[in-house]
Amino acid sequence: MEAARSSEVARAAIEMAVSRTREDEQRLKETYRYEGIHAAAVDYGGEFISSVKKVIERAVVAAKREGLIAEVQAEEGGVAGAAREALSQIMPKAIGLNVGGKIGIARKGEHIVVVIFCGIGLLHLNEVALGLGHRAVAMAAAGEGGEAPAKTNP
Repeated sequence: MEAARSSEVARAAIEMAVSRTREDEQRLKETYRYEGIHAAAVDYGGEFISSVKKVIERAVVAAKREGLIAEVQAEEGGVAGAAREALSQIMPKAIGLNVGGKIGIARKGEHIVVVIFCGIGLLHLNEVALGLGHRAVAMAAAGEGGEAPAKTNP
């Protein structure tokens, strides 16, 4: 297996976060799967401060639902930490305002990237922001051969 580059995984997460439709998300996921990158996206919105916990939870749940991570602390913590890092990059613009957008998550091998793309609104004066967080999860926690774990249906 070829070593994953964090920049490849970041690019995938960015594209997932800025995708316009569910059909675009599905097309991107299929394209990235051929490259060994597993990806997911989920929408969110609300007042920034009260949404921080919800955004982190949504990122972890989406990563588990789409089979990017297993239900183990190291992997869940990797996604939560990357989401928190992405939020911290948006915070200066968004604090006290409403936000809405999409979370893009991608993983290849030990690299996990979470991207938060959002509109920040106050009346009709809107701003746009993008935050990115990266974490490396030890190969032993990643699954056989460093790949994301296989998706299982309960």
